[in-house]
Amino acid sequence: MIRVVIIGLGNIGTHLYNAFSALNNVSIAMLYNRTETALLPFKNSVNTTTNINNLPDADVYIIAISDDNIISLSTALKLQNKLVVHTSGSVPISVLDDKNRKGSFYPLQTFSKEAVVDFARIPICIEAENKTDEALLLQLAESVSNSVHKISSEQRKSIHLAAVFVNNFSNHMYQIGQEICEANKVPFSILSPLIQETVAKLNTLSPYNAQTGPAKRNDIGTMQRHITELTNNTHKEIYSVISKSITNTYGKKL
Repeated sequence: MIRVVIIGLGNIGTHLYNAFSALNNVSIAMLYNRTETALLPFKNSVNTTTNINNLPDADVYIIAISDDNIISLSTALKLQNKLVVHTSGSVPISVLDDKNRKGSFYPLQTFSKEAVVDFARIPICIEAENKTDEALLLQLAESVSNSVHKISSEQRKSIHLAAVFVNNFSNHMYQIGQEICEANKVPFSILSPLIQETVAKLNTLSPYNAQTGPAKRNDIGTMQRHITELTNNTHKEIYSVISKSITNTYGKKL
């Protein structure tokens, strides 16, 4: 039985609790959160605390909080020689306080509290300073996921950067698309089959080979008309920069 303490009940911490609580080989020893409000839904099912000095003995302590607060919380822990890991994609394990053993447990997915996720399909990237801790994190990760990877801090930082492009930036493009649709009284749902097909193609084609559109064709007339139609100057700039990047990628110059 792996005893786990989850520190922080934001999006990732909540989903980790849901995933671990369904397992027979994992016991959640305690949930910690800075504010009591976030703990209220869990009061009847697990031990909770708002006192960082009140954490019980466990095999793994998972810090699931914002990147900017990891260092200070790690320093505040009164633990000694325990395995403390964080869930950040961009923070190296070296920032964790030296009084404890260090590691990372990074689920590579976008999380919203209200959205149900299938953890079995989520890649989990693990890292530890020694083989014993690595084996424990591997066991914990493989209990919930079918895709577990031993990844260094440097590799994880690169993965997180790539994820910002394919997830955060692409979602912002969807938002701009929705704004354009709504401004012209067209339902955003009309674009749903296109979005789904764009993602589905990546199962058989590389992003390079899957690219289509006026920028790849260097269709200057269409691109100029699009920029003229846009009323938001930031959107004009985004359209121009991305179009230039695509056109240059395929050997043409704007």
